[in-house]
Amino acid sequence: MILMTRNMIFTILLLCIQIISYADTAPLLPTDETPEQREARLQWWREARFGMFIHWGPASVNGTEISWSRIGHPHDIPGMETVPPEIYDNLYKKFNPTQFNADEWMQLAKDAGMKYVVFITKHHDGFSMWHTKLRPDYSIAATPFHRDICKEIADAAHKYGLKLGWYYSTRDWTHPDYLVGDNKKYDEFYRGQIQELITNYGRVDILWFDHTAGNWCDYDFKSLFDMLYRLQPGIIVNNRAARFIRKPEDKPTPEIEALTRGDFDTPEQEIGKYQKDRPWESCITLTECSNGGGWSYRPDCRTRSAKECIQILVNCVCGDGNLLLNVGPMPTGEIAPEQVAVLKEIGAWLEKYGESIYGTRGGPFINGKWGGSTYKENYIYLHILEHKNNSLTLPSPKSNIVNVTSLTGEPVQVQQTQQNLQIDFKPSPNNPIDIIIKLQLDKPAQEE
Repeated sequence: MILMTRNMIFTILLLCIQIISYADTAPLLPTDETPEQREARLQWWREARFGMFIHWGPASVNGTEISWSRIGHPHDIPGMETVPPEIYDNLYKKFNPTQFNADEWMQLAKDAGMKYVVFITKHHDGFSMWHTKLRPDYSIAATPFHRDICKEIADAAHKYGLKLGWYYSTRDWTHPDYLVGDNKKYDEFYRGQIQELITNYGRVDILWFDHTAGNWCDYDFKSLFDMLYRLQPGIIVNNRAARFIRKPEDKPTPEIEALTRGDFDTPEQEIGKYQKDRPWESCITLTECSNGGGWSYRPDCRTRSAKECIQILVNCVCGDGNLLLNVGPMPTGEIAPEQVAVLKEIGAWLEKYGESIYGTRGGPFINGKWGGSTYKENYIYLHILEHKNNSLTLPSPKSNIVNVTSLTGEPVQVQQTQQNLQIDFKPSPNNPIDIIIKLQLDKPAQEE
C-alpha cells in the first residue's frame, strides 16, 4: 500500500513536471495573447510604416510578369498568360544575375527610409530562391548563379538593421503533388519549406503568405502556426495563409479561422480605408502596368514618380496603415536606375518630414481627397494634399491648440472655435507634394 502510494505520488509529480515543461515551451499563439501582448508584438511594425517588397526570379529574364505570364495556372484564376510552360519553366537555366549585391539593395532600402523588407522566396510558379533541400532541382541552386539569394538577403538585412520578412506562396503551379488527392504530401512539403526559411536564416520578423486553393481540410494550419511561433516567437503574419481564391467546400473550426486571420490586412494595388481597429498594409508596385501587374521586372511599364509614391505613403499612414512598396529587380541583379532615383527621392523627403510618418497613428481626422492626419504624443500632423482657396475647415479637436508650425515652410494661420478648426495657408511652388502643419495640443492627441 505504501509502495503503491509512493508510485502514485511519483507519477503525479512526473505528470506535473511534464505539464509545466510543455507550458514553458509551447508557443504563444496570437489567439492566446492579451491585447497588451498583441500590441507589444506589433509595435515595431506599426511604428515602421514603410517597407520594401521585392518580387524577383527567373521571369525577369524575359521581362514578363512573375508566375502570371506562364500559360497554365492549375487550380487558379487565369490572366496575363503569354509564355508557354515549356519555355517559362526553363527560364531558370538562363537566370544568372551576376550583378546582384544584397548589401546595395538593403542600403537602398535604408536610403529610401524603409524600415523592413519582404522578399519573395517562392512565388506561384514554385521556383525557390534559396537552397531548399525539398525541391533543389527547381531552385536557385540549379541555376548558373547557384548562390543562396535568401541567405544573402537575410545577412544584409540584419547587417543594415532592417526587419526581415519572407513572402511564401502556398500555391504552387508546378509541384507534382499540389492539390493531388488529400494534398497531404504537398501540405507536408510546403510546411517543410517554411521550416527551412524560418530556421536557417536567423531572425525572421514577418511571414507574408499569398492566398491558397482547395479546401480547409487540405491543410494542417494548426501545425503550421505552432511551428511558426515556436521557431520564431513574436513573428508577424499577414491575413493570407488561408485566404482561399475560391470558396472552399468545408468550414474551419473557430480556432483555426481566428488563427489564420493573421495580424494585418493586405489591400493590394490600392490604398486601404481608414481603419484603426485592425492593422493593415497596402502592397503597391513602384512599376505601374495597364494589366494590373508590375510586381516583377516589367520594362514595358512606367515607373511611378516620387511625388505619387510619397502621396500614397502619406495616405496609407493617415488611414493608420503601412505601405509595402514593391520593386522588381532586373535579370542582372540590379534595380533599375529610374527606380533607384525615385526611392532616393522618397528617402530625402522622409529625412525632412519623417517625424510626421514614423511612430505615428492615423487620425484623429478621417482622411479623404484633401489629405489626412497623423498623431503622436501631444501633436497632430495635418497632411494637405489637395485644397481649394488655400484653406481647409475641419472639426475642432477637444483639446486646445497651443502652438502651430508649418514643417514645409508655408505661412499658415489657424483659428480654433468650439465647433471648427479653420486653417489658412499660402502654398509654395517649391512644395508640390504635401503641406504639413504641426499642431501642438495641451493634452495627448490619442484622447481625441
